[in-house]
Amino acid sequence: MLAASVALPATAADLVIAMPNWPSGQATANILKVGIAKKFGLDAEVKELGTLNAFVGFEAGTVDIQPEVWRPNFEDVVRKYVTEKGVGQLTERSVPAWQGLCATPEAAKTIKSAADLSDPEKTKVLDTDGDGKGEMWIGAATWLSTGIERARAAGYGYDKTLTLFEAEEEVAMAAVDAAVATERPMVFYCYAPHHVFELHPIARLEEPPHDAAKWKILPPSDPLWVSKSSASTAWQAAHFQIAYATAFGKKHPDVAKFLEKVDFSPEEVTKMSYALEVERQAPADYAKKWAEDNAARIDGWAKP
Repeated sequence: MLAASVALPATAADLVIAMPNWPSGQATANILKVGIAKKFGLDAEVKELGTLNAFVGFEAGTVDIQPEVWRPNFEDVVRKYVTEKGVGQLTERSVPAWQGLCATPEAAKTIKSAADLSDPEKTKVLDTDGDGKGEMWIGAATWLSTGIERARAAGYGYDKTLTLFEAEEEVAMAAVDAAVATERPMVFYCYAPHHVFELHPIARLEEPPHDAAKWKILPPSDPLWVSKSSASTAWQAAHFQIAYATAFGKKHPDVAKFLEKVDFSPEEVTKMSYALEVERQAPADYAKKWAEDNAARIDGWAKP
């Protein structure tokens, strides 16, 4: 009886999947966990972890998979850990994406372009705290894109006409919902695929085409990279991919081939975002149901 009552140490997971703090990344991390368990019998720990820390984990041997690496946002990180150090790999398949600035219908009546954000007469409609200066959400504090958006605000000049605030995406999307419902103007950082475009008639602000000569973003390894950076054109075309540790791929080449075949579409990614953010489904529950509904597809990913 005494021997039977002694607690056994928890068994370590076979692999670690980093989970980003945005809905589609959370869904994908858990779908990969379920699929890998089903097809290869490996138990994965899904661990909340940012992209940079995931790549550091690749090198340290503490992380095996990151489900959604955005580029060009993390181009410097990819260059360091994939191209130079060779501790990580990116799948060839990717999901097309974009990012920029958006406005609610009421805001879009006055503000149609990034240039309009530098006009205090136009941005005063975005004032919610009565200080005479409008506000704009630029992303979560931990996102690399948030620092770039702050640099873009400096490049365009609207850092002088707007108060830029950072908050978790869930908080910002609730604010967008409220702004649309009450016909209050709001401008915010946006990206797609994303469920907000399914919910509301959101307008994307016009910007000059991406120009590398006007895009001076320093690598985040510099502590002052945000203040030293500046950009005054649109983002270049974006996409995101699955990444995995090179050592993990060598140890489990069958799982690496599985990851190479994962082929989510932008429409599916939008549905993931909608399910978690709007319907409030738990990532693990959503992934389990998704895997049941897409069993044949997962089987296809696992074929040699």
